[in-house]
Amino acid sequence: MKSICLFFQVHQPFRHRRYRFFDIGNDHYYYDDYSNDAILRKVADKSYLPGNKLLLELIDKLEGKFKVSFSITGTALEQFELYAPEVLDSFRDLAKTGCVEFLSETYSHSLSSLKDENAFKDQVKQHSERIFGLFGQKPRVFRNTEMIYSNEIGELISKMGYTAILTEGAKQVLGWKSPNFVYVNALNPRLKVLMRNFKLSDDLAFRFSNGNWSEFPLTAEKYIGWLNRLDKSEEVVNLFLSYEAFGERQPAESGIFEFLEAFASQVVKSDELKFAIPSEVVAKLQPVSVVNVPESISWADEERDLTAWLGNGMQKEAFNKLYELSSRMKRCTDENLLKDWNYLQVSDHFYYMSTKHSLDGNPNRQQNPFDSPYEAFINYMNVLSDFKIRLNAVEPENETESEIAILQRIIQEKDEKLKKLEADLSRLQKPKRPRNTRSKKS
Repeated sequence: MKSICLFFQVHQPFRHRRYRFFDIGNDHYYYDDYSNDAILRKVADKSYLPGNKLLLELIDKLEGKFKVSFSITGTALEQFELYAPEVLDSFRDLAKTGCVEFLSETYSHSLSSLKDENAFKDQVKQHSERIFGLFGQKPRVFRNTEMIYSNEIGELISKMGYTAILTEGAKQVLGWKSPNFVYVNALNPRLKVLMRNFKLSDDLAFRFSNGNWSEFPLTAEKYIGWLNRLDKSEEVVNLFLSYEAFGERQPAESGIFEFLEAFASQVVKSDELKFAIPSEVVAKLQPVSVVNVPESISWADEERDLTAWLGNGMQKEAFNKLYELSSRMKRCTDENLLKDWNYLQVSDHFYYMSTKHSLDGNPNRQQNPFDSPYEAFINYMNVLSDFKIRLNAVEPENETESEIAILQRIIQEKDEKLKKLEADLSRLQKPKRPRNTRSKKS
């Protein structure tokens, strides 16, 4: 019986406002609250809420035989709490069914696995604790940001205690092999590797409502027919999608929700197919071979590489300048700085700087707040410059910066004292009102 492993990614970044050069050192708030609220609310109404409602109904209707998994970033969870707490409640309801598995990833959907092992571990730990606190699950399966994976990343994940990782079934890695099996990491075979069937996944994520597609319209019967025609020896079909594909990228009027309902019902009735969550797949199926990934892959674009985030000089400079601060951030205890540090690592910031023209319709591109990659770069570097000034005040880079920080604190203290004295002086200089006196009759 072939397993259908259905996985959804949920991510929302904290987008930066237009942060000008003259804001540096004067205004330490970086975020576009209006856009973050409006976008989260729109996607919640179109995708998250109707999607979760349907999933809950299907789990109940199909008596627990319908199963799905999610990876929800920490920044998305924070925005649910701020702007749409009912979305978080609906995910809690799904967690209670026992049919939904929540995977681990980096807290802020960062690229830290490519640069800073300690920052990466901190984010994964923070995210795992958040998932446990909200949903009562301790994740054992990992899904890295944008499914970025390599032999070295897999080995690190295994050492962190995870049993499996999800990634892309990239052609440059698999060659003639099929993604529809369980594989193992080349450096540590204890880590199982589940590889995305990008053809069948993208049929739903990108092509479903395309009237020019040769397979349009796509029905549940046709899709299941494709699954049944796969080689009988193939054991698992990994359908990994962005959750926004349901209702946002593929609007409700396209019939995407009706498709999901019909698809789930027909799989459950099938004698050849069944739903399984990632932890069940890796526990029950034996790996067929090692998958060797010496260079990092991802699920982005036709190339399935890192160029969407680190493909040009601007992206690389911003990325390197950010992680030059890592050693000092390890010593930092300021809560506001730590939160901004997390948000600065969000991969979307680097995505906005991309100069590629063949990007795959990722919603991050559609919701890019900047008119050009150069504008995105300048804005990010302005924010980073202000962040560095704040960091220098508490964790100086060198002896000179330490002396400057001390002098700045002295100046600040004197300014505050001067303001207090000026207020006292102003109060004392105010003319006193004459006392009320009653005229005496002579």
